[in-house]
Amino acid sequence: MKELSIFVDESGDFGVYEKHSPYYIVTMILHDQEHDITADISKLDEALKNLGYKHNFAIHTEPLIRKEEIYHDTPPNERRTIFSKLFFFTLKSDIKYKCFLFDKKQFGDTLLLEARMAKEISYFLRSNLEYFQGYDNVILYYDNGQRQLTRILNTVLATELTKYEVRKVLPKDYKLFQAADLICTLELLDAKCQHGELTRSEKVIFHSKRELYKQFIKPIKKKSF
Repeated sequence: MKELSIFVDESGDFGVYEKHSPYYIVTMILHDQEHDITADISKLDEALKNLGYKHNFAIHTEPLIRKEEIYHDTPPNERRTIFSKLFFFTLKSDIKYKCFLFDKKQFGDTLLLEARMAKEISYFLRSNLEYFQGYDNVILYYDNGQRQLTRILNTVLATELTKYEVRKVLPKDYKLFQAADLICTLELLDAKCQHGELTRSEKVIFHSKRELYKQFIKPIKKKSF
């Protein structure tokens, strides 16, 4: 039986536009289960183990960049190394991704944002229906982090696909869920670079817009669906 896994993560919130939260981003990672990535996962686990992190360690890229949570005392070089390990895992894995970015300035309230999100995700599925119908089953993996997005995803998939199932995930259990988090962050950085400068925390990790584009953003775009 051919199965397609869709790992979804988001960046931002459904609140009104604020300078510190100008965008809402949804990333879908598409993984054909016929393409085994076990070796890639083992290699990432081993690399993290060599850095002193336990087997089920989950990388969360925004706190990593901002030196928050468990990364508060982690030096910049080690944080960049962790980011790079997850990046190269994502780049080398046999996956595709689709990113939806919404500029919150364009929406007066949450309902308008939700409606646009549902419309764009529906259009993506409908435009690629032949691709999705090539699978016997589609499995959506999401952590139900935001109820609005949970509702949109379930409604859209039920409308556009004849068969699918939903599984709630914990980030530590799925490297591709962490990869979706990484792509959300890179898409956010791309948008910020186009409309301004990197923050001090971002410059510590990526050094400059030019290096960020060359080393990370441009290569990852090749995986875009």
